Amino acid sequence: MQPRTLPPHADASRSAWYRQPVLWLGALLFTASLAGCVLMIVLGSRHADVPLPTAGGEIMKMPLARPPPPAPVQAVP
Repeated sequence: MQPRTLPPHADASRSAWYRQPVLWLGALLFTASLAGCVLMIVLGSRHADVPLPTAGGEIMKMPLARPPPPAPVQAVP
């Protein structure tokens, strides 16, 4: 009795790229990280920071001096 052999094209179809689970996992992680980046950009553009008070000049939106300290809060009797 002779051992059964597969046709030559059957072996190639088993090692095709779409049958490799590691590649699917990598594609899933890549897609999820891109979606996360887009989400962070969208959320960041919707919720802008309140600008800080600056006294004096600025270079490229960076203040040249420290802002004055906030006034102390008075206790109400």
